[in-house]
Amino acid sequence: MKKIFFAVIIGISLIGCSSNDRVFSENQELSPKVEWLKSDVKTFKIPIENIDETYKMSLAFRYTEGFEFKVLKVKVTEISPSKKETVKEYDLTVIDNKGEYIGEPGLSMFDSEHLVEANKKYSENGIYSYKIEHSMPTDVVNLAMEIGVIVDKNK
Repeated sequence: MKKIFFAVIIGISLIGCSSNDRVFSENQELSPKVEWLKSDVKTFKIPIENIDETYKMSLAFRYTEGFEFKVLKVKVTEISPSKKETVKEYDLTVIDNKGEYIGEPGLSMFDSEHLVEANKKYSENGIYSYKIEHSMPTDVVNLAMEIGVIVDKNK
């Protein structure tokens, strides 16, 4: 019941915040056990229709209070429509220098957005695939709920 309530609240929030510049926004649940396994690679398919534009790409991360790492390390593999692969590693700061959780709080959950590319250019139109996995030294990242991708047009 709680999951349905939170899904409705998040859905309403996203509708109210939608932007004409938003190209893509999707979050995927990691595990009902509130953990992210190394073997749990999430795939996102993003349509790019205008290579003349520049974009802002962010990663969204939902986690719960008690998350033990200051930084979540993720590996992102981009696969272009012509199957060219590019791999990048990102550090998503989850806890600031004061020991405070970063993100919008909701009960014991936090929704954080992390700008990873401010002026992204795509080389071809079509569907880009993104595979996201954690690259932490442990196999299991506890208290992780969702990972997501957000792509907006730059103004």
